[in-house]
Amino acid sequence: MSETNSAAASEVAAPHRYTAAMAADIEARWQDFWDADGTYEAPNPSGDLAGDTEADRALAAKPKKFVMDMFPYPSGAGLHVGHPLGYIATDVFARFQRMNGQNVLHTLGFDAFGLPAEQYAVQTGTHPRTSTEANMVNMKSQLRRLGLGHDKRRSFATIDPEYYKWTQWIFVQIFNAWYDDEAKKARPIDQLIAQFESGERAVPHSTRAWHELSAAERADVLSEYRLAYASEAPVNWCPGLGTVLANEEVTADGRSERGNYPVFKAKLRQWNMRITAYADRLLDDLDALDWPEAIKLQQRNWIGRSEGARVDFPVGDEAITVFTTRQDTLFGATYMVLAPEHDLVDRIVPAAWPEGTHDVWTGGHATPAEAVAAYRKQAASKSDVERQAEAKDKTGVFTGAYATNPVSGEKVPVFIADYVLMGYGTGAIMAVPAHDTRDFAFARAFELPMRCVVEPSDDRGTDPSTWDDAFASYEARLVNSASDEISVDGLGVIDAKARMTEWLERTGIGRGTVNFRLRDWLFSRQRYWGEPFPIVYDEDGVAHSLPESMLPLELPEVDDYSPRTFDPDDADTRPETPLSRNDDWVHVTLDLGDGPKKYRRETNTMPNWAGSCWYELRYLDPRNSEKLVDPAIEQYWMGPREGQPTGGVDLYVGGAEHAVLHLLYARFWSKMLFDLGHISSAEPFHKLYNQGMIQAYVYRDSRGIAVPAAEVEERDGAYYYEGEKVSRLLGKMGKSLKNAVTPDEICGEYGADTLRLYEMAMGPLDVSRPWDTRAVVGQFRLLQRLWRNIVDETSGEVTVVDIEDSAVDETTLRALHKAIDGVRQDLEGMRFNTAIAKVTELNNHLTKVGGPLSRSVAERLVLLVAPLAPHVAEELWRKLGRTDSVVHQDFPVADPAYVVDESVTCVVQIKGKVKARLEVSPSISDEELEKAALTDERVVAALDGAGIRKVIVRAPKLVNIVPA
Repeated sequence: MSETNSAAASEVAAPHRYTAAMAADIEARWQDFWDADGTYEAPNPSGDLAGDTEADRALAAKPKKFVMDMFPYPSGAGLHVGHPLGYIATDVFARFQRMNGQNVLHTLGFDAFGLPAEQYAVQTGTHPRTSTEANMVNMKSQLRRLGLGHDKRRSFATIDPEYYKWTQWIFVQIFNAWYDDEAKKARPIDQLIAQFESGERAVPHSTRAWHELSAAERADVLSEYRLAYASEAPVNWCPGLGTVLANEEVTADGRSERGNYPVFKAKLRQWNMRITAYADRLLDDLDALDWPEAIKLQQRNWIGRSEGARVDFPVGDEAITVFTTRQDTLFGATYMVLAPEHDLVDRIVPAAWPEGTHDVWTGGHATPAEAVAAYRKQAASKSDVERQAEAKDKTGVFTGAYATNPVSGEKVPVFIADYVLMGYGTGAIMAVPAHDTRDFAFARAFELPMRCVVEPSDDRGTDPSTWDDAFASYEARLVNSASDEISVDGLGVIDAKARMTEWLERTGIGRGTVNFRLRDWLFSRQRYWGEPFPIVYDEDGVAHSLPESMLPLELPEVDDYSPRTFDPDDADTRPETPLSRNDDWVHVTLDLGDGPKKYRRETNTMPNWAGSCWYELRYLDPRNSEKLVDPAIEQYWMGPREGQPTGGVDLYVGGAEHAVLHLLYARFWSKMLFDLGHISSAEPFHKLYNQGMIQAYVYRDSRGIAVPAAEVEERDGAYYYEGEKVSRLLGKMGKSLKNAVTPDEICGEYGADTLRLYEMAMGPLDVSRPWDTRAVVGQFRLLQRLWRNIVDETSGEVTVVDIEDSAVDETTLRALHKAIDGVRQDLEGMRFNTAIAKVTELNNHLTKVGGPLSRSVAERLVLLVAPLAPHVAEELWRKLGRTDSVVHQDFPVADPAYVVDESVTCVVQIKGKVKARLEVSPSISDEELEKAALTDERVVAALDGAGIRKVIVRAPKLVNIVPA
């Protein structure tokens, strides 16, 4: 009989067996019920989502739990089985918390602005909103089928004008704020203006008073303080794509990840966020967060706090400012290097090479200007990654200028070289080649002098010209570091740094300071599908923020969604954005409070990070059109409390790939909103959990092209596709790799509850694991056995009996309560795989014991399963005669008397070999256990009269006897 006929016959013989068809019916019915009943709606303490029933008020009075997933992007490819891993995990955890008396907020929206929809629009002419909304409809259907317990009233997409009104509003708050270093917080820009107007604060870089400055000059001054500001910034410009790219979008060989076009360094006027003002707080507040240590370390490294000194090296009438963490080695600085983009370069380059300039310094050019121009063009074609790579050949060119070493008074040549970046420090370094590997290599390449100022601990001597490499140490003493003004000779590094810093500050040459690797956040994109900036420029070019009454500023319709592209190799081009081509939208007459005037709108859009910087707040109060969020509601869900001093979401689950940027940006926005009094939580996410990845095998033919994994055959340990041998490698799952398995396929074959159980049972949640469709059936069989333990497959009747626990055999009660205790601990700790193993063990025990279950055992079994497989749990709960949903039932509590074993097995070893096993009480003392072991006849016989040197007791499970 064929497998299909066998299955059909089985269904006839057992018409009420749990099958895929039955699962589909059960799941669809309960999903409809949950939606209609509002089962997962979490009431707010006040406002329009407070609810108006006694049950709502009672639920809002309970302790709260805010559980969140990282924002999904609605891809046109839909979900594969790797995507829901985190969503199922948070759903299980949220369900468990509801059953433990928590008011749980769990919902999901869509991060729907971004490049993929815009690319699709360019290719097809379809409006990005049209394709994005279609993708969301499909994704919502897929997610609903998984039975996720979301409060759907709170869902939204970042492309909704009602949402991005508040994204724009937040930008306005950032634009109209400055960071007060004395108060260590953001304050409204009006307070800074008042200080300038009153004379309390002097106008920087000017001897004039505030009222003597023009509007444009005042704007320039304020731009140095605003938390959102426009400035000329070095960017990754890709003419072939017609847009600026983030560093992450540029490959290691300096080309665009999309399209493989050349990428150049260019200076463009861009919007920036002054995230660097918060660097110390972003570091310090990590300590209070319940995050994986690896993620905290990545954040700390990205922020990159280092203590050192800023030092000025005079160059004619100018000065090169460097930041160094080794100010103790100033006497060893024998040349300087500026980033090729440094503003100072053009001002210090002389008309001709100084007399005696080494030929190797000039790059073969007739004048310094020609050399600098040629080298800048060469450097512009390299990515930051390439420039920082430890290349064997160091490149650079002499600027023709000399600086003065402020401690030695010696003249030192100033170079430009691509290994120095504008994005780090001051864009300039003092080179101490004897004690820095890259400086050493550069000095050798350009025949530059080296001076040993840190005493080597080996036998290399103190003449760097004889060395093979640099000597760097924090343990050595300083040498050759004395002048008439300052000496650090003989001091250790720490003492030398302190003395040098004191001297620099006393003489006004420099000052001790803290520097950060973190750079201000480039916030502009030359794209269409993003939030428009709520900024207009007047006829003097001064930027003005739009008032709240003019928000949202909606995206206009355009005929062409693509930015203008250029010859891929033409680095001298500049962006032309899609919005700039809509003249009626760009040029407007507005009344911003001082009468109608002509303005020009900002034609860049915000990056795709913007909407995800604050979305946790919108979940709290999604319909509020008057405020960002109601303060009482924000305080209830996210405010500080015991164990959470900075507040935030109780659990945030997502991939580790967002360990730095998204989390850093969201933390910055929260701190700014906190400082300005808009929210009570200084941190957005208190607890962070990174789930692993579901991987799949990728099969490739001889050309290296992926072939459909489902059509690959295995024969004798090798793999074949259409008769050709193919390679197999474990990797990502995805449509392009032809190895994607959709949740729809698995739900169709086994049901959503089976898919949920399989994904949770595959292994620890934070570990990546390979997908194996053949193994899914194991969880399907678990549900079938669970069903059979409660429902007769022939009649469909419930088989439980109404008896007291006292009438249930003790082994079953012990198995039940141990499972309850273990599953409770595992679900609390998000160890879902071991929780399922304990449920399986209990279910197998009940199957083995046989006979009808008592109603109380059956009900507790269903409640144990409910967070993991909610559809079948609801169905069995109803079949057991309960008319209320299982969702808000109390999770079972174990009876301690049954959790502790009556006896445990103690192993007795002599010389490491097992000689006896004793059944003892779990509470036996070390002394009692030792006595029992030594008097056991098997142990006595094994010792055979030998003396005892030592007895090691680990009650109640081990006794180790060491004979004399």
